[in-house]
Amino acid sequence: MDSAVDALLTQSGNAPRADARRNAERLIAAARQVLDEQGLDATTRDVANRAGVGLGTLYRRVPSLDALLAAILTDTIEEMTDRAWRALDDPDPWQGFVDFAEDYVRLRASSCGLHDALSGAGAHLDLEPRITRLRRAMRQLVRRAQDTGVIRGDVDWRDVPFVLATAIPADHTIGLTPKPDQWRRNLRVILTGLRTAE
Repeated sequence: MDSAVDALLTQSGNAPRADARRNAERLIAAARQVLDEQGLDATTRDVANRAGVGLGTLYRRVPSLDALLAAILTDTIEEMTDRAWRALDDPDPWQGFVDFAEDYVRLRASSCGLHDALSGAGAHLDLEPRITRLRRAMRQLVRRAQDTGVIRGDVDWRDVPFVLATAIPADHTIGLTPKPDQWRRNLRVILTGLRTAE
């Protein structure tokens, strides 16, 4: 069970009934889908409709839509941060960085809500402490790779999040539509540019 569900279920301090738990789990799943598809423009009605519950049920389980979205985004940002810390344990600094970069871009590409939040649109959700931890982990990951000579020394670590975010393609450009794996193709080009010439 992810912590977003647990946090929502334990707000009242009482152990939830089985049907209440199922409703909360449906709300979490629905909110994730709506957040992924619509980003931070999602509404309570969108989430309730997707979950197949009424607005009353939604508000009995969560205090607000912002609380629900913040819980989901917190889980995702913490997952991303944990992946960065694990990448630091990889004995190969380049491979650790590449693995993290792929996870980072994949997660951003798969969720409009996460992309919005990391782009600064989620300030009202109080995600900054989590994003600060992510920045700290990314800084260490880039600096470790630079210290071992696998990432170009002229790259500022603060450039890397921006560069990685550009791997996510627009819906269209010059009349072309992206391939299903376009973000992977873009990321390969970006990683080649970041790597020290051999």
